[in-house]
Amino acid sequence: MMELGPFRVIRDGKTLQRHVYAWNKFANIIFLESPIGVGFSYSKTTSDYKLSRDKRTARDAYAFLVNWLERFPHYKTREFYMVGESYAGHYVPQLAYEVLLNNKMGNRTVINLRGITIGSGLLDDDTLVKGTLDYFWMRDLISDELHDSPAKICFSARAIVRACVADARKAVFSLIRSIYVYDIYAPLCNYSSLTPSSGSAAWGVDPCSDAYVTAYLNDPAVQRTLHAKPIVWQNCRQSRSSQQLCTC
Repeated sequence: MMELGPFRVIRDGKTLQRHVYAWNKFANIIFLESPIGVGFSYSKTTSDYKLSRDKRTARDAYAFLVNWLERFPHYKTREFYMVGESYAGHYVPQLAYEVLLNNKMGNRTVINLRGITIGSGLLDDDTLVKGTLDYFWMRDLISDELHDSPAKICFSARAIVRACVADARKAVFSLIRSIYVYDIYAPLCNYSSLTPSSGSAAWGVDPCSDAYVTAYLNDPAVQRTLHAKPIVWQNCRQSRSSQQLCTC
């Protein structure tokens, strides 16, 4: 609802408008909440939340895809692409591996995987922080000193990189609080409450979109319509296993 989906939530937090650049105009898209606990997804077995690591997530997502194709067999021969962002730098390749491995077994539903796409993928912390430092520095958002100090100390000796990344994170994320990282040229969201006005921001990404979507998905009528289990929906929350689970 904030990126490539068919609808946007407007500023009243109650109304949808069509997204003119929605990807489903060109392809059939499944949006899968993963791992267990993200969005409206849940398990009746509480221990599942503690077990949702990468390999388990890949197996669960593969089981979903196989069962979905068995239920809708006319899609079995269609070309299939996996697309994800952020932590999908892990999820997408591992799910692709699971698909290719099971396709070779021959006794299961074959998924016609043709390719994968990862946008701004998270691979590891030191790459993330170094890239963020470089990005902010090249746009004059941080000083030479703030850029060079952690860069020289942290990323030259792997043995101490964990401690250095923690220090660099503090420097970077203290800045992030004062800008909108998805569009550094957009203003921050300074809303006091949702307003009944319609439309979206003049720039490409509305900094308050998260607030509109959160309000919409917490509407009891919306949750009933989606056949979702009534919950307090959050964009990111801490799981029982101390993971941060985010709907991306």
